[in-house]
Amino acid sequence: MRALAHRYTIYVDVRRLVLVAFCLLLARPLRAADRPILVCYGDSITAGHGLPDGQAYPDYLQKLLDARGYHYKVVNQGTSGATTKDALGSLPYVLRLHPDVVIVEFGGNDGLRGLPVDQSRSNLDQVITGLERAHLKIVLAGITLPPDYGPDYIKSFDLIFRELAAKHHVALVPMLYKDLVHVPGTIQDDGIHPTAKGSAIIADTIFPVLKPLLRKAP
Repeated sequence: MRALAHRYTIYVDVRRLVLVAFCLLLARPLRAADRPILVCYGDSITAGHGLPDGQAYPDYLQKLLDARGYHYKVVNQGTSGATTKDALGSLPYVLRLHPDVVIVEFGGNDGLRGLPVDQSRSNLDQVITGLERAHLKIVLAGITLPPDYGPDYIKSFDLIFRELAAKHHVALVPMLYKDLVHVPGTIQDDGIHPTAKGSAIIADTIFPVLKPLLRKAP
């Protein structure tokens, strides 16, 4: 009986060691996944339309954050062709990701389609309100339109982003393309979407506005 009890004790101890080792193996990827999430929520500019994988601005933002010691997981939630109405419709999915920070980049497709400015403003207002109710940090990224849309429409369109940033007290990048518009090789042949070089510049443009919202792990 004494020998049997000894063997049983060894058996239980071995099982316990195996269980502990298994839990430790599971914990490793969980710790990596526990990085706070930064969602880039936008249209084709965010999605990286016309670019190979890994060359959209969220990819360059991930590299930039990693290099500066900010351990965030950047998630690209860009959809080519998406309007502010689409942004509002997809908001519940973004909230289910439980992000810490969201960069909101919509409106360009509304403007290119000549949609009513009040409608675009209302949709974006509701998107930001939904993110605020979830207590998320927000960066609003603005964009402008080609000159052939007329000065009155463009002026009203550009004001959307400034007015909403002021209303909600959120961080603002007034013009996402401000640092690349006069730099050769930054816009694709369609005259709209950034190249890989342009995407990298956009990440650099966003970072100073984003930085105050970030935290470094101790």
